[in-house]
Amino acid sequence: MKFLVDECCDVDMVARLRKAGYDVTYVLEIHQGFPDDDILAQAYKENRVLITEDKDFGELVYRLEKPARGIVLLRIPIEQRSLKADRLERVLDKLGNKIMNNFVVVELETIRLRPLL
Repeated sequence: MKFLVDECCDVDMVARLRKAGYDVTYVLEIHQGFPDDDILAQAYKENRVLITEDKDFGELVYRLEKPARGIVLLRIPIEQRSLKADRLERVLDKLGNKIMNNFVVVELETIRLRPLL
C-alpha cells in the first residue's frame, strides 16, 4: 500500500512506516505549505492513501465531493504523541486494504470507517 503523509504528521511516523516497508511520500519533504486540495489531488493521482491529522479533509471529500483513494485521520491528543506511530501500525495491520476507499478515523481506543463517495 502507498501513502501520502501530510506535513502535520511527525517525521518519526514517516520513518516507522518506511521501515515497515510501506511506500511513503511525505508532504514536508516535497511541497511544504502545499494546499489541502493539492495534497488530496496528488494522493488520488498517485493512488496513495492520505494520512493526516487535519480534519479539513473530511469536508473536502464529503461536502465538496473531492475524490480520494482513502484517508486515515489520526485523532490522538498531542500529549500522547508518542503513541501515534504504534497505533497507526496496529490499525494498518488490522485493516489492511480495507483502508482503501474509506475515511478512517483513528483514536487511541477506537477506529471508525466510513465509505468515501
